[in-house]
Amino acid sequence: MSVDPNRRLLDFIREDLGLTGTKYGCGTGDCGVCKVLIDGEPVNSCTVPAKEVDGKKVITIEGLSEDSGGLHPIQEAFMEFGAVQCGYCTPAMILVAKSLLDKNPDPTREEARQAISSVLCRCTGYQKIVDGILLAAERME
Repeated sequence: MSVDPNRRLLDFIREDLGLTGTKYGCGTGDCGVCKVLIDGEPVNSCTVPAKEVDGKKVITIEGLSEDSGGLHPIQEAFMEFGAVQCGYCTPAMILVAKSLLDKNPDPTREEARQAISSVLCRCTGYQKIVDGILLAAERME
């Protein structure tokens, strides 16, 4: 697929691919709600030209579900703890949690809190999100 060299990855994902789980927040990389995983690392898709991901593995929230079509254990844990609130930052939080748990399957509460610090949430004090991450870690062992 040919991509305009100036097209942002966020716009390519949402408009060209029709995957709207990746959210638009600030457009400047400050809020973190547009995060995707690029080769396993959480990245603000609003700051990355789409052409730069050629040959890399990009995962959006839509790509996280189980092969059976079911929810990923992180998604289930977030739902169980009510860590979804309005839901706008949830896709980014879940992808950041996945990156953390892939690298550190047994994080401390502080490590989980630090991992999600790059994603702003206006609805919560982050407690339920951290609880969801720690529950997912237990279940994914």
